[in-house]
Amino acid sequence: MPTPETSGLLAEQLLRLTRRLHRAQKRHMEPLGITPAQSRLLRTVSHSDQPPRMADLAQHLEVVPRAVTTLVDALEAHGSVRRVPDPSNRRVVRIELTDTGRATLRALREARRAAAEDILAPLSDQQRDALGDLLNTLSGTPDHRC
Repeated sequence: MPTPETSGLLAEQLLRLTRRLHRAQKRHMEPLGITPAQSRLLRTVSHSDQPPRMADLAQHLEVVPRAVTTLVDALEAHGSVRRVPDPSNRRVVRIELTDTGRATLRALREARRAAAEDILAPLSDQQRDALGDLLNTLSGTPDHRC
């Protein structure tokens, strides 16, 4: 049975690794002019079946609506999203990706891969597979290898 000290050490290692990965991603995203929060909003919009409402984005991202407004304003200025009226209720505003937004998402995916490679470089293919299996177990997700 694991000791509390072992679990505490593992938790600290995971936190350090998460912070390191976040810094690496931020470094790789910086040339794109997109923040991690903006990146998350773009991914959320791209995974929606239809352009989401601002309120839906706030709920999904677990932030206050004002934070979504700020993110959308910045992404709209970047040319990555646009506000569009809901076809069934013109008082409702929906957010959709632009062609620039789709291109930005592709660049962001590459930036995330490069950041992950920075972190994973010391690992062999076998170690990466083992780490992937462990992370899937911990996150409760099925194997989603690329």
